[in-house]
Amino acid sequence: MKRHLLTLAAILIATLAAGQNVSDLIISEVMPLPDSTSVMDGYGRRTGWVELYNTSTGTVNFGGCYLSDDPDNLRKSLIPKSDASTKLGPRQCVILYCSGNSIEGTYYAGFVLEPGKTVYLVSNDGRTVIDSFAIPADIPEGQSVCKEPADIRGRQFITVPGFLPPTPAAAGWVGNTVAKADEMAEKDPHGFILSIVSVSVVFGALALLWFLFWLLFDRKKTATPKSRKAAAAADGEIAAAVALALDMEQDGDIYAAVAAAVHLFLTESVHDVESGIVTIRKAPSSAWNDKSLNFRKLPR
Repeated sequence: MKRHLLTLAAILIATLAAGQNVSDLIISEVMPLPDSTSVMDGYGRRTGWVELYNTSTGTVNFGGCYLSDDPDNLRKSLIPKSDASTKLGPRQCVILYCSGNSIEGTYYAGFVLEPGKTVYLVSNDGRTVIDSFAIPADIPEGQSVCKEPADIRGRQFITVPGFLPPTPAAAGWVGNTVAKADEMAEKDPHGFILSIVSVSVVFGALALLWFLFWLLFDRKKTATPKSRKAAAAADGEIAAAVALALDMEQDGDIYAAVAAAVHLFLTESVHDVESGIVTIRKAPSSAWNDKSLNFRKLPR
Protein backbone atom coordinates (compact mmCIF):
# COMPACT_ATOMS: atom_id res chain seq x y z
CA MET A 1 0.00 0.00 0.00
CA LYS A 2 2.82 2.40 0.89
CA ARG A 3 4.51 1.66 -2.43
CA HIS A 4 1.37 2.62 -4.37
CA LEU A 5 0.99 5.83 -2.36
CA LEU A 6 4.62 6.77 -3.00
CA THR A 7 4.18 6.10 -6.71
CA LEU A 8 1.07 8.29 -6.89
CA ALA A 9 2.84 11.03 -4.95
CA ALA A 10 5.82 10.88 -7.31
CA ILE A 11 3.54 11.12 -10.35
CA LEU A 12 1.69 14.07 -8.82
CA ILE A 13 4.92 15.88 -7.98
CA ALA A 14 6.27 15.24 -11.48
CA THR A 15 3.06 16.55 -13.01
CA LEU A 16 3.13 19.69 -10.91
CA ALA A 17 6.79 20.19 -11.66
CA ALA A 18 6.12 19.81 -15.39
CA GLY A 19 3.29 22.32 -15.13
CA GLN A 20 5.70 24.89 -13.57
CA ASN A 21 8.63 24.34 -15.94
CA VAL A 22 9.93 27.61 -17.37
CA SER A 23 11.51 25.69 -20.25
CA ASP A 24 8.03 25.61 -21.82
CA LEU A 25 8.29 29.35 -22.49
CA ILE A 26 9.43 30.78 -25.81
CA ILE A 27 9.93 34.26 -27.27
CA SER A 28 7.12 34.14 -29.79
CA GLU A 29 7.24 37.68 -31.23
CA VAL A 30 9.48 40.75 -31.19
CA MET A 31 8.61 44.29 -32.27
CA PRO A 32 11.69 46.52 -31.85
CA LEU A 33 10.76 49.75 -33.70
CA PRO A 34 7.33 51.18 -32.89
CA ASP A 35 5.43 53.59 -35.12
CA SER A 36 2.34 55.71 -34.64
CA THR A 37 0.08 52.64 -34.80
CA SER A 38 1.98 50.55 -32.25
CA VAL A 39 0.46 49.56 -28.94
CA MET A 40 1.05 51.85 -25.97
CA ASP A 41 2.47 50.74 -22.66
CA GLY A 42 1.09 51.59 -19.24
CA TYR A 43 2.68 55.06 -19.38
CA GLY A 44 1.13 55.98 -22.72
CA ARG A 45 4.36 55.48 -24.68
CA ARG A 46 5.02 53.47 -27.81
CA THR A 47 8.01 51.25 -27.12
CA GLY A 48 9.39 48.06 -28.47
CA TRP A 49 8.25 44.88 -26.84
CA VAL A 50 8.93 41.14 -26.52
CA GLU A 51 6.16 38.57 -26.40
CA LEU A 52 6.42 35.38 -24.31
CA TYR A 53 4.28 32.33 -25.07
CA ASN A 54 3.52 29.31 -22.88
CA THR A 55 3.67 26.21 -25.09
CA SER A 56 2.58 23.78 -22.36
CA THR A 57 -0.84 22.75 -21.05
CA GLY A 58 -0.02 23.91 -17.53
CA THR A 59 0.51 27.24 -15.84
CA VAL A 60 4.08 28.55 -15.83
CA ASN A 61 5.43 31.21 -13.49
CA PHE A 62 8.03 33.25 -15.35
CA GLY A 63 8.79 35.41 -12.33
CA GLY A 64 12.48 35.28 -11.49
CA CYS A 65 13.55 34.79 -15.09
CA TYR A 66 15.74 37.29 -16.99
CA LEU A 67 15.59 39.16 -20.29
CA SER A 68 18.79 40.28 -21.96
CA ASP A 69 20.22 41.42 -25.28
CA ASP A 70 23.81 40.77 -24.21
CA PRO A 71 25.17 37.18 -24.27
CA ASP A 72 27.89 38.25 -21.83
CA ASN A 73 25.34 39.59 -19.34
CA LEU A 74 22.39 37.22 -19.24
CA ARG A 75 21.10 38.76 -16.00
CA LYS A 76 20.64 42.17 -17.53
CA SER A 77 16.96 42.59 -16.67
CA LEU A 78 15.24 40.61 -13.92
CA ILE A 79 11.53 39.83 -14.04
CA PRO A 80 10.35 40.21 -10.42
CA LYS A 81 9.19 36.98 -8.86
CA SER A 82 7.25 38.69 -6.09
CA ASP A 83 4.44 39.60 -8.51
CA ALA A 84 1.64 37.03 -8.53
CA SER A 85 0.58 38.13 -12.04
CA THR A 86 3.65 36.50 -13.60
CA LYS A 87 1.80 33.18 -13.80
CA LEU A 88 1.10 32.49 -17.47
CA GLY A 89 -1.72 30.11 -18.32
CA PRO A 90 -1.54 27.33 -20.91
CA ARG A 91 -1.25 28.55 -24.53
CA GLN A 92 -1.27 32.17 -23.32
CA CYS A 93 0.88 35.18 -24.30
CA VAL A 94 2.24 38.15 -22.43
CA ILE A 95 4.27 41.15 -23.63
CA LEU A 96 7.20 42.78 -21.88
CA TYR A 97 8.01 46.39 -22.82
CA CYS A 98 11.67 47.10 -23.46
CA SER A 99 11.65 50.70 -22.25
CA GLY A 100 15.20 50.68 -20.84
CA ASN A 101 14.07 51.10 -17.24
CA SER A 102 13.13 47.91 -15.35
CA ILE A 103 12.04 49.77 -12.21
CA GLU A 104 8.95 51.00 -14.07
CA GLY A 105 7.21 47.74 -13.33
CA THR A 106 7.14 43.98 -13.60
CA TYR A 107 6.58 44.02 -17.35
CA TYR A 108 9.37 46.44 -18.24
CA ALA A 109 12.89 45.42 -19.29
CA GLY A 110 16.04 47.38 -18.57
CA PHE A 111 17.21 47.67 -22.18
CA VAL A 112 15.93 48.95 -25.52
CA LEU A 113 15.47 46.61 -28.48
CA GLU A 114 17.80 47.22 -31.39
CA PRO A 115 17.68 45.64 -34.87
CA GLY A 116 20.51 43.19 -35.46
CA LYS A 117 20.72 42.09 -31.84
CA THR A 118 19.48 38.89 -30.20
CA VAL A 119 17.04 38.80 -27.30
CA TYR A 120 17.57 36.07 -24.68
CA LEU A 121 15.06 34.59 -22.24
CA VAL A 122 17.09 33.21 -19.34
CA SER A 123 15.97 30.83 -16.61
CA ASN A 124 15.81 31.87 -12.98
CA ASP A 125 19.29 30.44 -12.39
CA GLY A 126 20.71 33.29 -14.49
CA ARG A 127 22.72 30.94 -16.72
CA THR A 128 20.37 28.69 -18.72
CA VAL A 129 19.06 30.25 -21.93
CA ILE A 130 15.47 29.10 -22.37
CA ASP A 131 14.96 30.72 -25.77
CA SER A 132 16.46 33.40 -28.00
CA PHE A 133 15.26 35.51 -30.89
CA ALA A 134 17.53 37.19 -33.47
CA ILE A 135 16.11 40.54 -34.61
CA PRO A 136 16.69 41.18 -38.32
CA ALA A 137 18.80 44.23 -39.02
CA ASP A 138 16.50 45.43 -41.81
CA ILE A 139 13.20 45.25 -39.94
CA PRO A 140 11.08 48.36 -40.65
CA GLU A 141 9.17 50.42 -38.13
CA GLY A 142 5.83 49.09 -36.97
CA GLN A 143 6.61 45.53 -38.12
CA SER A 144 7.35 42.46 -36.06
CA VAL A 145 8.96 39.05 -36.41
CA CYS A 146 7.24 36.03 -34.90
CA LYS A 147 7.45 32.28 -34.60
CA GLU A 148 4.88 29.68 -35.57
CA PRO A 149 4.44 25.98 -34.69
CA ALA A 150 6.47 23.52 -36.74
CA ASP A 151 4.47 20.46 -35.62
CA ILE A 152 0.85 19.56 -34.94
CA ARG A 153 1.32 19.44 -31.18
CA GLY A 154 2.65 22.98 -31.12
CA ARG A 155 5.79 22.13 -29.21
CA GLN A 156 8.39 23.08 -31.83
CA PHE A 157 8.50 26.59 -33.29
CA ILE A 158 10.30 28.19 -36.22
CA THR A 159 10.77 31.83 -37.16
CA VAL A 160 8.40 33.05 -39.84
CA PRO A 161 10.35 34.57 -42.76
CA GLY A 162 9.60 38.19 -43.52
CA PHE A 163 7.88 40.85 -41.49
CA LEU A 164 4.27 40.89 -40.30
CA PRO A 165 1.89 43.35 -38.65
CA PRO A 166 2.29 43.09 -34.86
CA THR A 167 -0.13 40.97 -32.81
CA PRO A 168 0.77 41.85 -29.21
CA ALA A 169 -0.41 39.45 -26.50
CA ALA A 170 -2.02 37.20 -29.12
CA ALA A 171 -0.69 34.22 -31.05
CA GLY A 172 -0.01 35.63 -34.51
CA TRP A 173 -0.19 32.27 -36.25
CA VAL A 174 -3.77 31.49 -35.18
CA GLY A 175 -5.26 33.16 -38.23
CA ASN A 176 -2.85 31.34 -40.55
CA THR A 177 -3.59 27.84 -39.32
CA VAL A 178 -6.41 25.56 -40.39
CA ALA A 179 -8.67 24.19 -37.68
CA LYS A 180 -8.89 20.43 -37.33
CA ALA A 181 -12.63 20.50 -38.03
CA ASP A 182 -12.06 22.38 -41.30
CA GLU A 183 -9.25 20.03 -42.25
CA MET A 184 -11.49 17.02 -41.58
CA ALA A 185 -14.31 18.58 -43.60
CA GLU A 186 -11.95 19.03 -46.53
CA LYS A 187 -10.71 15.44 -46.43
CA ASP A 188 -14.11 13.89 -45.75
CA PRO A 189 -16.79 16.23 -47.12
CA HIS A 190 -19.64 13.67 -46.87
CA GLY A 191 -18.68 12.27 -43.49
CA PHE A 192 -18.21 8.67 -44.68
CA ILE A 193 -14.85 8.18 -42.98
CA LEU A 194 -16.10 9.65 -39.72
CA SER A 195 -19.23 7.46 -39.79
CA ILE A 196 -17.27 4.29 -40.52
CA VAL A 197 -14.75 5.01 -37.80
CA SER A 198 -17.47 5.84 -35.27
CA VAL A 199 -19.53 2.72 -36.02
CA SER A 200 -16.41 0.55 -35.98
CA VAL A 201 -15.37 1.89 -32.60
CA VAL A 202 -18.85 1.36 -31.10
CA PHE A 203 -19.33 -2.18 -32.42
CA GLY A 204 -15.74 -3.07 -31.61
CA ALA A 205 -16.28 -1.99 -28.02
CA LEU A 206 -19.54 -3.97 -27.83
CA ALA A 207 -17.87 -7.07 -29.26
CA LEU A 208 -15.06 -6.76 -26.76
CA LEU A 209 -17.52 -6.41 -23.88
CA TRP A 210 -19.51 -9.42 -25.09
CA PHE A 211 -16.37 -11.54 -25.32
CA LEU A 212 -15.26 -10.53 -21.83
CA PHE A 213 -18.72 -11.24 -20.44
CA TRP A 214 -18.79 -14.65 -22.10
CA LEU A 215 -15.28 -15.40 -20.93
CA LEU A 216 -16.02 -14.50 -17.32
CA PHE A 217 -19.62 -15.59 -16.83
CA ASP A 218 -21.23 -17.59 -19.65
CA ARG A 219 -18.39 -19.88 -20.63
CA LYS A 220 -19.05 -22.31 -17.82
CA LYS A 221 -22.79 -22.27 -18.46
CA THR A 222 -22.50 -22.88 -22.19
CA ALA A 223 -19.95 -25.65 -21.75
CA THR A 224 -21.75 -27.51 -18.90
CA PRO A 225 -24.65 -29.14 -20.84
CA LYS A 226 -22.32 -30.62 -23.45
CA SER A 227 -19.93 -31.93 -20.86
CA ARG A 228 -22.77 -33.35 -18.79
CA LYS A 229 -24.30 -35.06 -21.80
CA ALA A 230 -20.99 -36.59 -22.82
CA ALA A 231 -20.25 -37.68 -19.26
CA ALA A 232 -23.73 -39.15 -18.87
CA ALA A 233 -23.32 -41.17 -22.06
CA ALA A 234 -19.92 -42.45 -20.97
CA ASP A 235 -21.18 -43.31 -17.46
CA GLY A 236 -24.22 -45.05 -18.91
CA GLU A 237 -22.06 -47.25 -21.09
CA ILE A 238 -19.83 -48.08 -18.15
CA ALA A 239 -22.83 -48.89 -15.92
CA ALA A 240 -24.36 -51.10 -18.64
CA ALA A 241 -21.09 -52.95 -19.09
CA VAL A 242 -20.78 -53.49 -15.33
CA ALA A 243 -24.37 -54.74 -15.12
CA LEU A 244 -23.86 -57.17 -18.02
CA ALA A 245 -20.64 -58.50 -16.54
CA LEU A 246 -22.19 -59.00 -13.10
CA ASP A 247 -25.22 -60.70 -14.59
CA MET A 248 -23.04 -63.08 -16.60
CA GLU A 249 -20.60 -63.87 -13.82
CA GLN A 250 -22.77 -63.82 -10.73
CA ASP A 251 -26.10 -64.68 -12.34
CA GLY A 252 -28.11 -62.42 -10.10
CA ASP A 253 -30.42 -59.46 -10.38
CA ILE A 254 -28.98 -57.77 -7.32
CA TYR A 255 -25.79 -56.82 -9.10
CA ALA A 256 -27.70 -55.53 -12.06
CA ALA A 257 -29.79 -53.36 -9.75
CA VAL A 258 -26.64 -52.04 -8.12
CA ALA A 259 -25.23 -51.17 -11.54
CA ALA A 260 -28.48 -49.43 -12.50
CA ALA A 261 -28.38 -47.44 -9.26
CA VAL A 262 -24.81 -46.42 -9.99
CA HIS A 263 -25.89 -45.29 -13.43
CA LEU A 264 -28.72 -43.19 -12.04
CA PHE A 265 -26.40 -41.66 -9.48
CA LEU A 266 -23.74 -40.73 -12.03
CA THR A 267 -26.25 -39.20 -14.42
CA GLU A 268 -27.85 -37.18 -11.58
CA SER A 269 -31.20 -38.77 -12.30
CA VAL A 270 -31.99 -39.25 -8.62
CA HIS A 271 -32.85 -36.56 -6.17
CA ASP A 272 -31.27 -38.06 -3.08
CA VAL A 273 -27.53 -38.08 -3.77
CA GLU A 274 -26.36 -38.36 -0.18
CA SER A 275 -23.59 -40.82 0.42
CA GLY A 276 -25.26 -42.22 3.56
CA ILE A 277 -28.72 -43.14 4.77
CA VAL A 278 -30.86 -40.34 6.18
CA THR A 279 -33.23 -41.50 8.93
CA ILE A 280 -35.78 -39.23 10.60
CA ARG A 281 -36.75 -40.30 14.11
CA LYS A 282 -39.14 -38.65 16.48
CA ALA A 283 -37.31 -37.23 19.46
CA PRO A 284 -38.85 -38.34 22.77
CA SER A 285 -38.70 -34.83 24.20
CA SER A 286 -40.15 -33.19 21.14
CA ALA A 287 -43.50 -31.45 21.59
CA TRP A 288 -44.12 -30.46 18.01
CA ASN A 289 -47.34 -32.58 17.83
CA ASP A 290 -48.52 -31.89 21.37
CA LYS A 291 -51.95 -30.33 20.88
CA SER A 292 -52.26 -29.37 24.54
CA LEU A 293 -49.67 -26.66 24.05
CA ASN A 294 -52.05 -24.86 21.71
CA PHE A 295 -54.83 -24.60 24.33
CA ARG A 296 -55.73 -21.12 25.49
CA LYS A 297 -54.69 -20.54 29.06
CA LEU A 298 -57.10 -18.48 31.08
CA PRO A 299 -56.12 -16.63 34.25
CA ARG A 300 -57.24 -18.18 37.50
